[in-house]
Amino acid sequence: MTGQNRKRAAVLVAGSWGTALASVLACNGYEVMLWTRNAEQASGIRDTGENSRFLPGVKLPELIYATTDMQEALDGAELALFVAPSGAMREVASQAAPYLASGTLIVHATKGFETDTLKRMTTVLAEELGGSMDELVVLSGPSHAEEVIRKQPTTVVVASANLQAAEQAQDALMNNHFRVYTNPDVVGVEVAGAIKNIIALGAGLSDGLKFGDNAKAALLTRGLAEIGRLGTAMGANPLTFAGLAGVGDLVVTCTSQHSRNWRAGYMLADGTPLDEVLSRMGMVVEGVRTTRAAHDLAKQFEVEMPITAQLYEVLFANKAPRTAVEHLMGRLRTHEIEELE
Repeated sequence: MTGQNRKRAAVLVAGSWGTALASVLACNGYEVMLWTRNAEQASGIRDTGENSRFLPGVKLPELIYATTDMQEALDGAELALFVAPSGAMREVASQAAPYLASGTLIVHATKGFETDTLKRMTTVLAEELGGSMDELVVLSGPSHAEEVIRKQPTTVVVASANLQAAEQAQDALMNNHFRVYTNPDVVGVEVAGAIKNIIALGAGLSDGLKFGDNAKAALLTRGLAEIGRLGTAMGANPLTFAGLAGVGDLVVTCTSQHSRNWRAGYMLADGTPLDEVLSRMGMVVEGVRTTRAAHDLAKQFEVEMPITAQLYEVLFANKAPRTAVEHLMGRLRTHEIEELE
């Protein structure tokens, strides 16, 4: 590593999204330590300057350095950006905790819940890192790694109960191709980012079944209603769901073939078993884990989430996708705006 006075950041882990965000930070002048537990992946990034597994064909900035050593990754880091899958976040945070210096800005960009506990990622990080949830920052919004890494215009949001922490993250990440807004609603941003992956699975199913644009529009609209219903029950600001973390992320994830959740849903439409779909994807499909978690959260908070319920049956009870759609369409009549009921 060079540049003794250069700002340093650590990005944990080296998936597609972590690598894309590492690139943003490097473009902003940070020396970035990109951590992975996979020694072969780390050496490949160092030798070729590419993350060939997740973002093949894209040269990474020279200021990105890959390592498998957690202590090395966090040494001198002013910013630690956690991008581990939701199922691995607690383990990664536990490994990082002994090496995090006091005052390091903690940001996470993971969209999901911890399945066993139903906890949001800020809760998991606070528990493992021993700090206050109010100091943590979450990054979300409509942002495919494949476009961010190529510097295509992208706009996201960072949320924190601490405005100063949110603005620090904003300053670290924002540039002329990556625009960052702040939002104080951590709960809303995290819930929206997680649940939209479920709706994206449904969008892939709908497209795979050739249901057309009318069905897709209905799915996104009613899916947004489910996001808002659960989010507000958990304490979110409803306005968040009309913003980048809500409708913005929902649209991009449900309409693009970059979306791994959309692709998984598309493959499920022809009856391909879930295990085979996940094997063929070769990457984490957060919507699958989130469907299980949201199904349980709906019961806990006593909110109705019919799309989530039907996808749960498709994923975990071998329900035929077409039958699930028929059951959604055949529900009893209701008001569009629930508050009228």
